Amino acid sequence: MLNHIWLALIVIGICTAAGRDIFEVVNNSYGNGIPWEIREGDLMRDEEGASLHFTLRIPAEELQRHFTTEVMAGDVHVPVKFFPQGADNASLVLDVTGESIPERFAIMAEALGSAETLTGQLDRRGDGWRMRFDEVSLVYLRKVTNAAFEIAGVAVQIALGLIGIMALWLGVMRVAEQAGLITHLARLVRPITVRLFPDVPADHPAVGSMIMNIAANMLGLGNAATPFGLKAMEELDKLNPKSGVATDAMVTFLALNTSCVTLIPATAIAVRAAAGSSDPAFIIGTSFLASLTATISAVIISKLLAKVRMFRWERSEAD
Repeated sequence: MLNHIWLALIVIGICTAAGRDIFEVVNNSYGNGIPWEIREGDLMRDEEGASLHFTLRIPAEELQRHFTTEVMAGDVHVPVKFFPQGADNASLVLDVTGESIPERFAIMAEALGSAETLTGQLDRRGDGWRMRFDEVSLVYLRKVTNAAFEIAGVAVQIALGLIGIMALWLGVMRVAEQAGLITHLARLVRPITVRLFPDVPADHPAVGSMIMNIAANMLGLGNAATPFGLKAMEELDKLNPKSGVATDAMVTFLALNTSCVTLIPATAIAVRAAAGSSDPAFIIGTSFLASLTATISAVIISKLLAKVRMFRWERSEAD
């Protein structure tokens, strides 16, 4: 079911991006093929050097003529670097990082390969100039594609960063299991397990798997806890008088597994460290309080619902 949800979200995202691009192509939202008419007085020189620095004034009506899907409030002044190529033509670079610059310029710059500058060609026409930019299309589909590759790269970096931590704690868990620590832990927490799982014998193999699962979750090792959780459910199913219908013990254990109190969120800390956080362990206190509240709430709710007849397996059996 979750895979279908993810697939639906991906399809919706692609269709939305494609629809937006089609809309902008039909309406020519970027003014492709329409030259910008620049009058002689619209180019104001700032300083001289290897490149000539100007401020370009673009009238509101000229902006509106190109960006037809937006409403322009007034003239815009854009910093420009001017590179003469002859008497009647030059290349130029527009700085599109200013707050007063129309967002369309920034989108065009990003689509054409730069996040801060927009390059164009300037040609003399009579008493003025004509400015042209490369045509822009498929902006949002390109963004979706680039974002997919970027996130895939981040996922690989995070996964590689987690290998060491996961290998360490899986090894520690295995050593503890082989050394008999699980048996001692089972005896230690027996008063708690007896109350939480009254239908499960204290020496049943399911108890050990549940303890290992809870211990891994308390250390924030969700991936390491998964095999123990599956083993615990397998053992609990052996005590199930009606296969295919969850028992109270299964429901309570699932509630604990989902909301288990976290003492050290090791995986979250590793992810934050891999993502470049300056203080990866800052979340320990808040994670503990949040998970403790979630655990108490989950156990209470599971026990209360277990007393409601419509949620009991006996009713299903009678039906």
